Amino acid sequence: MAATQTPTAPTSPSVLLDAAAEQTRVALMAEAERFSLALRWAHAHPAPVTDAVVDELGDLVMYADQPATLAGEGAPGMSEFAVAEFATACGLSTYQGRALIGAALEAHHRLPRLWSKVMAGDVAVWKVRRVTEQTHRLPPGAAAEVDTVLAPVIGTCSYAQIEKTVAAAAARVDDEHTEMERLDRWQQQHLEVRLDAAALNGGLVPVSGLLDYPDALALEARLKTGAALLGDKHPELSLDIRRAMAAGRLGATGDAVSREVVVYTHHEPDQTHDILDVEGTHGRLGHTTIEQIAQWCQLAGTKVTIKPVLELDAELSVDRYEPSAQQREQAILTCPTCVFPGCSKSARGCDLDHITAYAQGGKTTSWNLAPLCRYHHRLKTFGHWTYRRLGRARFEWTSPSGKHYLADLTHKRRRTR
Repeated sequence: MAATQTPTAPTSPSVLLDAAAEQTRVALMAEAERFSLALRWAHAHPAPVTDAVVDELGDLVMYADQPATLAGEGAPGMSEFAVAEFATACGLSTYQGRALIGAALEAHHRLPRLWSKVMAGDVAVWKVRRVTEQTHRLPPGAAAEVDTVLAPVIGTCSYAQIEKTVAAAAARVDDEHTEMERLDRWQQQHLEVRLDAAALNGGLVPVSGLLDYPDALALEARLKTGAALLGDKHPELSLDIRRAMAAGRLGATGDAVSREVVVYTHHEPDQTHDILDVEGTHGRLGHTTIEQIAQWCQLAGTKVTIKPVLELDAELSVDRYEPSAQQREQAILTCPTCVFPGCSKSARGCDLDHITAYAQGGKTTSWNLAPLCRYHHRLKTFGHWTYRRLGRARFEWTSPSGKHYLADLTHKRRRTR
């Protein structure tokens, strides 16, 4: 007997549009409710804002739970460890959870008019969060001024208008704000070499930053000189390529460039092509060719390190607390990131944790070792989180509230066969 289909009733454009508008309203209110829950979670897990604990050398001591100040002056702090539980329940990383809770605290305590509009469904959470990104550094008076000015017009404000309003309000309320902003901007100088993003760019590494103007002029002069010298040897290369190569040669002595290239190439015995899956000491580089590896290794001054292939399913064991270098490498290749749910921190920058603590009888074996970033390592050791291994790359975490979360890194794990 042939299956019959239930006929779909014709729907008018007006009904469809009404339904779309209603669902948009539902989504708006759902996001507002989550914003409210973030605030209530912070209020339920307070922490006093106290001076940081330092040791006799003046270094910051951060082991157990710490007070976390996530919003501007006048907003309460909260438990640093409590952030992770709320973020995980929302399917967010801990960093994303901090941002969400901080925005809720900032809006409720320092921008009450805007908070009311969000709760009423008159403005989307994301737009108010754009405001909180700008106001959390302002003194209370300037934040209140921004709240007063933006509340009536926030629904039609662009991001540029928000920035202008914040700057104008700060200048009216705090005559020292401009100088403080200048000093704050100076503190934002940085130069980032994104080795962890090489996989997204075919082995090319993004470089970005902010430099003080005189330093930028000096760097530009060095790059111009380096690119010109490379032009004599490699006239076929474009100026952009020569400038990039000149940046890579900064700090070289004479014509020699001191380099150590440590890469881990993953190639299956049954594969007949010359495409390799490549990993560096700072994370995955992606796929490249044997010719590219050879070119890297043939650069002048390069030190080539060849490491043996590891069997990821082998059960390695040492009779001491400190894992062996081979165990650490095996753990990193098995779980390339921190094994806490939602965390993408590269395992090469993580601690190697004993899942069952060594002091509680846990052995230093492959099955009992997993990479955790420093924050989640502290969370597990001092924050009443526990986890157990379900498979080589699968873990079940239990929060202080008894909720269970799965961290499955199977798709990230290196294949061995």
